[in-house]
Amino acid sequence: MYTISETAEKLGMSAHTLRYYEKEGIIAPQRNEAGIREFDEQHILWLQFVKKMRETQMPVTQIKAYTELFQEGEHTAGDRLKLLEEHQQYIKDQIETLQATDEMLTKKITAYKKAMKGILN
Repeated sequence: MYTISETAEKLGMSAHTLRYYEKEGIIAPQRNEAGIREFDEQHILWLQFVKKMRETQMPVTQIKAYTELFQEGEHTAGDRLKLLEEHQQYIKDQIETLQATDEMLTKKITAYKKAMKGILN
């Protein structure tokens, strides 16, 4: 079991973020006799997933919706799959945009370097 500060450090996120996720119903840590939050390995795995979804711009509202569907049970698997497929498509679209932008920047940078080389010679 991990405390909130240990969990935050392990995941590279703030304790404030973990409390927010708890408030939003995205995570439900156990509490010990003293009322202190305790996180286990399952919580860590779940939070790693949540962190990746946030890093790829999935809104908290969608993560919350996914969490609620998961908690409802296996009959929601189709809805969860759809939500993840839509997010995956969003990521693929972003990758395509970034690759096109990188190519454009490479051309611009090359043109500037050629122009500057001509000025310096």
